[in-house]
Amino acid sequence: MAASESEICTGVMLIAHGSRRQTANEDLLGLVELLVSRGGYSLVEPAFLELAEPTIPQAARTCVHRGARRILMLPFFLAAGNHVTVDLQRYAREFAIAFPQADFVVCPPLGLHPLMLGIVEERLQQGLAQAALDSTESGD
Repeated sequence: MAASESEICTGVMLIAHGSRRQTANEDLLGLVELLVSRGGYSLVEPAFLELAEPTIPQAARTCVHRGARRILMLPFFLAAGNHVTVDLQRYAREFAIAFPQADFVVCPPLGLHPLMLGIVEERLQQGLAQAALDSTESGD
């Protein structure tokens, strides 16, 4: 008998590019903590395409070893460039062979999600506020 949707253990891999600067990688680690704290997903692993660990294969292995039978690969990227359309799809195919007991699903990147406009507008307002502060401090 096949497992029902609610019985399938779902893991999440939040995937970012990765940086040599650890402070740049900490945003993804913080996002993992926030997602777990929301309670919808308990098995969430960070993964970096390059320059940092855990790597994408390391995170996939961790998810499978922790019992995930469906792994959602969410790219923490703004656009569906080569990393999303080529690299992550290639990883998903490789993982399907290496871990036949699990399904790997590449989710869409953040892209032009309707909430993105609000984030962009908020960041623009923060830039304007910083410009005004800088202007005040320099005496302009």
